[in-house]
Amino acid sequence: MSRTKTAENVEFPSFDASKATDQIRAFAEKGVEQSKEAYAKLKTGAEETQKALESTFETAKTVSNDLSLKTIAALRANTEAGFSHFEALIGAKSLSEVVELQTAFLRQRVEMTVEHAKDFQAVASKAAEDVSKPIKSAFEKAMSEIKAA
Repeated sequence: MSRTKTAENVEFPSFDASKATDQIRAFAEKGVEQSKEAYAKLKTGAEETQKALESTFETAKTVSNDLSLKTIAALRANTEAGFSHFEALIGAKSLSEVVELQTAFLRQRVEMTVEHAKDFQAVASKAAEDVSKPIKSAFEKAMSEIKAA
């Protein structure tokens, strides 16, 4: 006697299309929500970056103007000192007075050059700090948001 199995004894799980549709809809809604959140973060980041760049360019423009004014002031001071020295040399009565005037002038030029270099270095250091500050702040904020996420 051979035993044969019939299909009547085998059960197949039933497929509920409404549950599958609900799951697909929930998955799609979650994807849309995540996309909206990502877009909002991207938009905020882009706006903040734009503001930081605008601030950086404005600061760079201001710094450039400051450096230009310092340069003009230094050139004017050097020119005035040169003319004053030339007038003093013309009025000199002896060779020893010319040597004394020339020595004093050269010493004064060296001291003035050192002062100008210090001024330019101070302005340039402050400029570098001011120009990089908005970008640095934006970068630090972005990194902290990445760490928080």
